[in-house]
Amino acid sequence: MAERSTAAVDVADNGGDEPPTAKAGGATADGAAEAKNPEGEAPGGAEGGSVGAADVPPAPDLHSGHKLARRYRLEECVTRLDGFSSWRAVDEKLRRAVGVHLLHATHPRARSVLAAARSSALLGDPRFVQVLDAVEEDDLVYVVHEWLPDAVELTPLLAAGPLEAHDCYQLVSQLSQAMAAAHREGLAHLRLTPGAVLRSSTGQYRIRGLAVDAALRGITAERPLRTDTEAVGALLYAALTQRWPYENDAYGLTGLPKGMGLIAPDQVRAGVHRGLSELAMRALANDGATASRQEQPCTTPDELAKAVAAMPRIAAPEPTFTAPPEYQRTTYQQGTYGRPPARPVSATQPLMSAPPAPLQSRTGRALKWAVSALLIAALGLGSWQLAETLIDRGKDSDDTGTTQTESGGEDDKNLLESGKPISVVEAQDYDPLGTDGSEKPESIQDAIDGDPSTYWRTSSYYSSRFGGLKSGVGVVLDLGKVQQVGAVDVSFFGGDTSVELRTSDASSYPSMPDGFTKVAQGTGTKVKLKPDEPVRARYLLVWLTELPGSGSAYRGKVSDIAVTS
Repeated sequence: MAERSTAAVDVADNGGDEPPTAKAGGATADGAAEAKNPEGEAPGGAEGGSVGAADVPPAPDLHSGHKLARRYRLEECVTRLDGFSSWRAVDEKLRRAVGVHLLHATHPRARSVLAAARSSALLGDPRFVQVLDAVEEDDLVYVVHEWLPDAVELTPLLAAGPLEAHDCYQLVSQLSQAMAAAHREGLAHLRLTPGAVLRSSTGQYRIRGLAVDAALRGITAERPLRTDTEAVGALLYAALTQRWPYENDAYGLTGLPKGMGLIAPDQVRAGVHRGLSELAMRALANDGATASRQEQPCTTPDELAKAVAAMPRIAAPEPTFTAPPEYQRTTYQQGTYGRPPARPVSATQPLMSAPPAPLQSRTGRALKWAVSALLIAALGLGSWQLAETLIDRGKDSDDTGTTQTESGGEDDKNLLESGKPISVVEAQDYDPLGTDGSEKPESIQDAIDGDPSTYWRTSSYYSSRFGGLKSGVGVVLDLGKVQQVGAVDVSFFGGDTSVELRTSDASSYPSMPDGFTKVAQGTGTKVKLKPDEPVRARYLLVWLTELPGSGSAYRGKVSDIAVTS
């Protein structure tokens, strides 16, 4: 749901008013009919550029199952528009879903798409959906990006109704900060629509298509700072009112009444937070909309982010709990629970005419005692025979010497020799929840080389718990075979680090951390991860769950890992 769209949706997605400075080139769908929005504009909401429809080749004619770079297998085409197609695909090397944009190398925008994708990939900001690859080969240009299956587009969230004030505050705060960071690196979005914003299951907002979406559609802007700022303001306006802040309907939202100009959100809908309403008007600084409020307009994402920071923080609403259903007391008639119901008594039969049961009760009690005696006798006889058999086997064992089980004596030896060092056959960085499945693999051997002065480190994050983007990263150790593991000692640089030990005895290590079994955890700079009792495993996952801080960044540094039996 999060990443899915259709060609029809993508065309309609251009139906709203874009900021007046954005311009797009001509567009065709499958190289035939020109893709227009309801007002007859080309995609992007502005008049066509210098590239005509005849100059745009059709989207590459590929099919499900086609493989790019012997790695990315195309699964489903979700968009085919304007000479390019977008696919849901599978990265067979890292066993995860990805998204792919495809166009011919002869497409007039192919060079700009490659340049935009590579610039976006260099940003490396986790608040954006990451570009993983940008390649030109076999007359094709393709861009590979993250696919977030647990995230939801802002479009269906807005269709369900206005967002809570706290959610609106988080939306404008996170988007303005992210776009401010992108513009500091010289990158603009220019097509920041509800479909370009995703909300994860943890409440974090991610922006997709940075620079790439605009390059695919040939959108440019004379004032990119102003364009992206107004786009964030429009999203905040829509979140507060469930209305699009322009006269045209767009993204499933109704536009404002024609001829009335821009109306403040708190005048469109009752109960809108006054501070957020002011903020939306300051971001949508056009046609003198903010003059009546005597507020300075926000013309850059950085100014908008500072304005949000200056506001009193809006707390999350108190959670509401549904009262459990009232306890239903069940009553039983005395003396009838567990017994078959009594035979109904006719109206003409006196109550005392029911047959008495004392004789039946005495007979049943005697039968129970007889059965119990027989069972006790049988158990005693069986126990005596079992003991005699074991004594005979012991005698045989004394005569023939010590024997080993059929499985061999090596396993029994391992159980006896505890505390012995176990060599690690191979170490592998492990980041299945990240953007590209790897976490600084070039220095992974430094974690097991026995030299405490070298270390493997993680990427940098905005908080100790990975900015809410993932639950952890780690190192997988291959012991070569299933064997007894008594403890794992882990040393860290940079401060106290929280870490877990997880194990697996499978023939290959699990693709996700939940596939391992958690056996120990700890926090510190020198942590002994010792299970309650020795375990048998081939693969060990040293899973970092909380990182120490260093300035404004958080990263983990593993200097040494030692495994003992």
